[in-house]
Amino acid sequence: MIEVKVPELAESITEGTIVRWLVNVGSKVNQGDDIAEIETDKVNIQISAEHSGVLKKIEKDVDDTVEVGEVIALLDENESSGTGKPAGQASGAKSEEKPAPEEKPAPEEKPTLTETPAPAETPAPAKEEQQPARKSGADLRPASPAARKLAREKGIDLNTVPTSDPLGRVRLDDVARQSASENKVRQPAEQSLSPAGDPTKPVDRVKMSRRRQTIASRLVSVQHEAAMLTTFNEVDLTAIMKIRKRRKEVFIKEHDVKLGFMSFFTKAVVGALKSFPLLNAEIDGTDILVKKYYDIGIAVATDQGLVVPVVREADRLTFAEIERSIKDLATRARTNRLTLGDLQGGTFTITNGGTFGSLMSTPIINAPQVGILGMHGIKKRPVAVATPEGDKIEIRPMMYIALSYDHRIVDGSEAVQFLVKVKTLLEDPETLLLEG
Repeated sequence: MIEVKVPELAESITEGTIVRWLVNVGSKVNQGDDIAEIETDKVNIQISAEHSGVLKKIEKDVDDTVEVGEVIALLDENESSGTGKPAGQASGAKSEEKPAPEEKPAPEEKPTLTETPAPAETPAPAKEEQQPARKSGADLRPASPAARKLAREKGIDLNTVPTSDPLGRVRLDDVARQSASENKVRQPAEQSLSPAGDPTKPVDRVKMSRRRQTIASRLVSVQHEAAMLTTFNEVDLTAIMKIRKRRKEVFIKEHDVKLGFMSFFTKAVVGALKSFPLLNAEIDGTDILVKKYYDIGIAVATDQGLVVPVVREADRLTFAEIERSIKDLATRARTNRLTLGDLQGGTFTITNGGTFGSLMSTPIINAPQVGILGMHGIKKRPVAVATPEGDKIEIRPMMYIALSYDHRIVDGSEAVQFLVKVKTLLEDPETLLLEG
């Protein structure tokens, strides 16, 4: 019998969650065939069979968390294939029934039932009588009989009940308020059954995927650890749209890819990072690591959650190479074909909420990076334009851009100037060639 184990995933990843089994128990498996899919914090990974054989047993079900090196299935090299159980069900059933142990406690229950009631009722009043004597009545607060009775029923210590009575006497409504307050703390789950707290209202409970849990924890940790601020500006995209319109057909014929906005923004970000290198850095303890390379992460929305694949050495790529790289990464992200290497080592991130209609937002830093640029929707707006004849109002395609940055190492003046630099490069695209 051959054990199928979880292989080494990556240096920083030690476990994953089984998303689905790709073969059934009893099915023939050839060496190299994918038999299971595991979701890690970053990507989905296919587990391949290292030997040929028949899938004899599935040790781990769908949604089980598995660690590197853990056995998830067994292969039999000698057995012929059969029908087997459907994928995702662990094999092996226990059919033995042992009625004997169930019969033995039966005769013992009678003396237990007859002996229990008498002692059970006697200590209760004994405790109530001993309580005031324990501290000689010094801490026994004055309370009405009704309040004292309700406190006993609810298990509330009268010494903890606040009261507005000038003499300090605890009243019935004081105990009722204390009981309601404790119930809110004690039962938060019941309060959240539905938006209105009514368990009769329909609510769907959906388990978060491993990736969604990781995204959530990392974004929250960034907000707790980083001194994050956001600054805004707006960009007139008239010049870029004219270039795209003029060069669109020729660009597709020459490079077999569309000339989009992302290549312009990537080039502009690289130019701004060269002028303000602290936005291309990260914090390592008490040190600042200023990176002399430009690996730009491009946020991509997928069905499984947000991922940020990286365009390597973006400063050395042409517009066409950047567009091809982004298209390839986005396609592989949406079809779960990204590798861990595609997601690691970015120095700065660009996210485009405008594709979903966002007008303005405050993006969250992708740790350990210290900056992220947010793009938004392009809207035609009246803008004051300076001309040789004087100022005039024109309708221009405008976009709000946002820079979120870590104020621990990036000052506000640098962040504002960085965003102005991006704006300047985008509004005069010819300078992107001169900036390298």
